Amino acid sequence: MADFRPMRRKRQQLSDAESIAILQNATSGVLAVLGDDDYPYAVPLSYVYADGRLIFHSAVAGHKVDAIRRHAKASFCVIQLDDVQPQTFTTIYRSVIAFGRIRILDDDASKLEAIRTLARKYSPHESAESTDHEIAKGFPHLLMFELVIDHLTGKQAKELM
Repeated sequence: MADFRPMRRKRQQLSDAESIAILQNATSGVLAVLGDDDYPYAVPLSYVYADGRLIFHSAVAGHKVDAIRRHAKASFCVIQLDDVQPQTFTTIYRSVIAFGRIRILDDDASKLEAIRTLARKYSPHESAESTDHEIAKGFPHLLMFELVIDHLTGKQAKELM
């Protein structure tokens, strides 16, 4: 496991429980991977947090998929609060960054479990039958992957303390 830097402003650091709560409640974030020619590639995604991992869906091909296949390390950032305060030249913020390794879910059982988990987050009132019908339509053209979290940090503006 990597030796991650400690947060410089420790007073503003969120607890693991607070950071996980942000991941559980937010609906989107930005995945950063090592892209073409070693340029960072950051892409906004919907996701779900489950048991120390972040689950995403994707088409089966593209820049993101190529980058993940080349290099498994990634980070994912979620901004829960971003309130610019122009009169005081500051921003009231709360955010989380997760670092980890991405694994593509290759077998159909894992892939199906992952997409169902994602569907429950974004369509919680749909029946299992309706969800499974919708999943079946796109399943062959769907890639599921998970980022297993190695390190998680959350930070908030000092004004929120």
